[in-house]
Amino acid sequence: MTTASTDDGVARARWALLGGNFAIACGVMAPSGVMNDLVDSLQVGAAVAGQLVTIGGVVMALGAPLLAARVAGSDRRRLLTLWLLWYAIGHALAAMAPNFLTLAIVRTITVLGAAVFTPQAGAAIAVMARPEARGGAITFVFLGWSAASVLGLPLHAYVAETFGWRAALAGVAVMSAVAALWVWRTVPDGVRPAPLSGAQWRSVLSSPVLMAVLTVTVLTGAAQFTLFAYMAPYFRQVLGASPAQIALLFLVFGAVGLASSVVVTRLIDRVGAARMVALLLTLIALSFLLWPLAAGVLAIGLAMVPWAIGCFPAQSSQHARVSALAPPLAPASMALNSSAIYVGQAIGALTGGALLAAGGFGLLSWAALAWQLASIALSQWAAARQPLAAPQAAA
Repeated sequence: MTTASTDDGVARARWALLGGNFAIACGVMAPSGVMNDLVDSLQVGAAVAGQLVTIGGVVMALGAPLLAARVAGSDRRRLLTLWLLWYAIGHALAAMAPNFLTLAIVRTITVLGAAVFTPQAGAAIAVMARPEARGGAITFVFLGWSAASVLGLPLHAYVAETFGWRAALAGVAVMSAVAALWVWRTVPDGVRPAPLSGAQWRSVLSSPVLMAVLTVTVLTGAAQFTLFAYMAPYFRQVLGASPAQIALLFLVFGAVGLASSVVVTRLIDRVGAARMVALLLTLIALSFLLWPLAAGVLAIGLAMVPWAIGCFPAQSSQHARVSALAPPLAPASMALNSSAIYVGQAIGALTGGALLAAGGFGLLSWAALAWQLASIALSQWAAARQPLAAPQAAA
């Protein structure tokens, strides 16, 4: 199947893939939202529980490119449906885990579904969409991540605080099963991005600018998850926030992020992905700079707004950016970009856990700011050289 797909069919598929990303994102974000109850229930420290984020990040980082090569010629309707079902079963089993070790092992296996689904959903819609609308189509399906921050993350926090973390993970299992059915009923047969040869993978890996852009994703992920992975305990232990206030803070963060993502989806093909990324990364850095100055729930909520504006659309804009650098290599470059997101998450959660154990919450925002400034500098370097750097697909 190619861009000859009908616009109506593409529109239906976009919504289904958005729904799949919503379920995937809810699962990826779950440890952050349920951490308070998980710490109490399984009797582990916040720094230890935060390593669920690190574990997931490592598995997804390794799994995204390796599995992308393995599934390259697969029909995307069947592939995406299968891995959503895998994700549903994994979260159902995780909800029954008797201890932290079992939970960590089950999560390690389960998040392989995220490693496959997210990049391959982007590659599938890139094949289906018309070239002039490709950037908007790619960022649209990643609105599922923004929507998860609006609905999924605050709901995780509230359900975990009220009914326990097991109920929150069971909810992810149900959402993933529903998304699998939606994708099966909506995505047409025959969506098969061209398989990539070893030479084409080398084309991606040998492009200095493309690799720099992927490193920007790593640095930004590290910056955000240094702080994000530990926000729920920070809200409770430092700010004294109630369960309802914690859920509300996550809700505000997500609502602003979703609104920003919708705007970015409509503008990115006109503004250009590199310029959009530069703006969004700067906004994230602003929040990290303001964070130590914010005392109280309201002040933190306001300080989070620039971060919320930049957070999720920065990720989807990076996907559009790497795809635009070399469209024939999009399945590989988007898989690597997804891997880069997860590498960043793992580095950030590990950094935050180490700093939390060593010196408490006060160090987290400064470390996040340092990562983010490095990301902005590298992104600008890549943008200055981007017109000369787009690699061509090798024969």
